Order: sequence, then C-alpha cells, then structure tokens
Amino acid sequence: MVSHTEVVASILFAIAIIHTFSVPVFARLANKGGRHAGLWHMLSEVEAVFGVWACALFVWMALTLGVKGAVDYLDTRNFTEPAFVFVIMVVAASRPIIELIRMAVEVVARALPINNELSRFFVILTLVPLSGSLITEPAAMTLAALLLRQAYFCRPGQDGFKYLAIGVLFVNVSIGGVLTAYAAPPVLMVANTFGWDTAFMATHFGWRAVVAVLFNGLVLTWICRPFLLNGDIGGVPADTRPPVSRTVILVHVLFLLAVVLSSHHIKIFLGLLVLFMGYAHAYKRHQSPLLLREGLMVGFFLAGLVVLGGLQQWWLQDLLAGLSPLALYVGATALTAVTDNAALTYLGSLVEGTDELWRYMLVAGAVTGGGLTVIANAPNPAGFSILKGCFSDGSISPLKLLGSAAVPTLVAAVMFMLPNAFS
Repeated sequence: MVSHTEVVASILFAIAIIHTFSVPVFARLANKGGRHAGLWHMLSEVEAVFGVWACALFVWMALTLGVKGAVDYLDTRNFTEPAFVFVIMVVAASRPIIELIRMAVEVVARALPINNELSRFFVILTLVPLSGSLITEPAAMTLAALLLRQAYFCRPGQDGFKYLAIGVLFVNVSIGGVLTAYAAPPVLMVANTFGWDTAFMATHFGWRAVVAVLFNGLVLTWICRPFLLNGDIGGVPADTRPPVSRTVILVHVLFLLAVVLSSHHIKIFLGLLVLFMGYAHAYKRHQSPLLLREGLMVGFFLAGLVVLGGLQQWWLQDLLAGLSPLALYVGATALTAVTDNAALTYLGSLVEGTDELWRYMLVAGAVTGGGLTVIANAPNPAGFSILKGCFSDGSISPLKLLGSAAVPTLVAAVMFMLPNAFS
C-alpha cells in the first residue's frame, strides 16, 4: 500500500526535476533586475533546487506525521555521501592540489607526440577523469573543472565549445571511476552486495571505460583543434603569485589521501576538514580562497536528493525488477538522467533473484547515463557549480547539457554493450 507521503514525495521529486530544467528561465529573469530579482536568482541556483523541495517535503511530513515523524525520517537517511563530496571538493580545489595536478598535466601533455595545446586539453578531459578511480569521482570532477575554467573557460562567449567540453567531462567522469570498487558512487552502493572487488571492476568495466574516455577526449580534441591552435579559447593564464612550497603541496596531498581513505566515516573526514582549514589558514600565502560556499551548496543539493530520493522506492524498485537485462540497460541509462545513479543501483540491489548479467546491466546503465544531467551523478553538481559562471547568464542550460552529453554517452553505451563474460 503506497502511503500519501510517498505520493507527495514523488510529486515534489518531479517538480524538482522540472525546476532543474527551468533554471535558465529564472536566470534570465534575475538578470533583468526588478523587485523580485533576488528571488529569481535564488530559484536559478541549481544547487539549491533539490534542497528547497526537500525542505518542502519536511514541512509536509511535519504537518501530517508530526515533527517527530519528520525528524525520524531524516534520521534514517544516510548523508555521508553529500558530506564527503563537500569535504573532498574543498580539499581538492585548494591551490596546492591544483598546482600539483596542473604540473602533472603539463608533464604528460609534453610527452604526447602532438601539439602541446591539443595534448593539454586532451589530458584534462581523459586522464584527470580516469584518476577518479583512485582519488574518487568527486575529486576528479573538481580538479578537471577547475583546470578547464583556468585554461579554457575564462574567456567570455564560446558557449558552443564550453557545452561540448562539459558534456564530455561529465560523461568521462561518470565512467572514469569504474576501474575500482570504491570510487564511483553507483558502484560503491552495490559492490559489497554483489561481491564485486577492484579486480572484477577492472576486468569487466574498467577497460571499456578507458577506451570510451580516450575516444571521447580524442574526438572532441580533433573537433576543437582549430580553436585550440589559434588561441581563441586556449592558453593557461600566467600566475604571478609566488610558487607553492613543496612541503605545503605534500601536506595537502596527505590530507586528500586521508579524506579519500576515510570516505565511509563522516566523523573522521569532517574532523580532517577542520584540521585542513586550520592548516590552510596558517599558510594562507600559498592558498586561494577555499570553495566553502560552492561545496556547501553542492552538499545541500545532494542532501536534498537523498531526502526526496529515499521515498521513490515504491515505484522505482518494481519498475527495475520487471525489466529484462537489455531493457534494464536502456532503462537504467534513461532513468539516471532523472534520478541519482547511486540511488538507482542501490534500489536495484534490493531486487531478489537477479543474476550476474542483470546486475552488470544495471550498473553499466547507471554509469553510462551519469553525464546526461546535473542530478545524474553525485560529482556533477560540483562541476556545475565551478563552471556555471563561465556561461552566458551565469547558468548552464540542462537541455544543452543533455544534448552535448548525448554522443559521448552513446560511445560509452557501445563499449559497455560489447559482449561480456555474462552474455
């Protein structure tokens, strides 16, 4: 029997999705000014959408179930992932980490037998997303988005190029974390239940993801080569600040590793964040402003998704259970565009009597569709928050993102649909 709370939660979930796709409309209204410009600006913040509608759900539950019932529901939710994304975003976006990754990108780019402008762009869109299998997808998204913003997105205009780049970035990050069993949220949610370890992920998912990531990056680099070579959209701006101390870089790397290793333990990584902020303040001459506001907004977005998504099981689980493996793959890819892929795989793991092919199709579809929308994959709001100010109206159109991610998603779909050990 479906409860009225579940029905209301599903209605609010649908409204939140519609709101997400309507963000450019609110952004244009905000830019016109007027008495309600502040309200339109708030409604144009994608990172606030799901948090706002989750608050509306809480108010409804408090009125119908009582405050205790509403609070009890929140207590059953697991907010570790939103908190982790916030912390890893703040740490990974610090200047010493960005400097280290930028130097690594330059070294690899110079080693490739192509023009340095082309190779740098290619490396940012391929190797940085693939590093998400080691440092987690949210960290890889943060680093890649910041590098793109510094090197290519800083100039006004060129929205066409920017949408192509962000489409490939979101898809590559979503599939780039499947080489291990702990880095991609949709894999992490089912790895223990399905008995999948890193060796399994590397042999069944990893090599396919590597081929798709490299192909997507190579094709986009080839398409954008006239602009990259003539300097219309390329070029790393010179940093006139004193270089970052190697000791400071090392300490930041240790903080980053500690946060990654404690990703399941909210009390530990939040404590590490406090220590990190103290260290960053002590050596602030080596720092840029920490992305605290952006990280908090992303965490608020994901927390809202957890609250609203927790009451969608009544229709989503039955839908998944009734699909054949092939239909499941297509359905999971499509459903990921309108719901978080980690929630999708978690609900799928609750379906009883599934075989290995069904499980493979579920996870493959979830990671394939993870770049289609801002809500499809947990790291996407981080990239959205970092890059949105570089686009016209200070916002990223969800429909244009969907369109730009369609072809890279199709490439990933082809790779994951190749014959496998379960066929």
